[in-house]
Amino acid sequence: MQGIFITFEGMDGGGKSTQLHLAAEALRSQGCQVITTREPGGTSLAEAVRRLVLDPDAPLTNTTQTLLFLAARSEHVNKIILPALKAGKIVLCDRFADSTFVYQGLANSCSPEHLEKLRQLNAFAAENLQPALTLLFDGSPEALLSRRNLRGVTDRFEKQGTDFQEKLRQGFLQLAQAEPDRIKIINAEPEQEAVFAQVMDCIRQIL
Repeated sequence: MQGIFITFEGMDGGGKSTQLHLAAEALRSQGCQVITTREPGGTSLAEAVRRLVLDPDAPLTNTTQTLLFLAARSEHVNKIILPALKAGKIVLCDRFADSTFVYQGLANSCSPEHLEKLRQLNAFAAENLQPALTLLFDGSPEALLSRRNLRGVTDRFEKQGTDFQEKLRQGFLQLAQAEPDRIKIINAEPEQEAVFAQVMDCIRQIL
């Protein structure tokens, strides 16, 4: 029996982490076996990578960041995600490959050739694993700014400001336009309950 792999993506402040845990609770109440995880993270090694790549004082080039993210993904996929899927569980993951394609690719004005290279490297690191469903939490950077400010600016990506957040948004929307069957856009601007209704409607369609 194979499980279902669902990823939660989007800009900072979109509430994806909160919605992931709400969805996990709802699915468990329905008798589903669910694990929640995040990227980079999931294992002790991958969490160590997370602390490094998100440290705004660490002088990492874009290429170094990319390779560290992919190393953490390889560890995560092999030790956490694939075993859970093979056991028939639903895996909800806070960020996955689409974040790499956007943060280390599209938001940095990469060429089509560079993006294709990223896809090839990711396929190798993730053993060709792709989500069955990706929920993209979308909203204007201005609308989400207050939410980010409530928890403070803490990592290298958040410190790059609203202009960079807009580049991220356009990158994610570009991916969604290319893969509309997998990537479903969630309007992240309404209140939490309204966003959650959108999330569960999308999840029910693939269960």
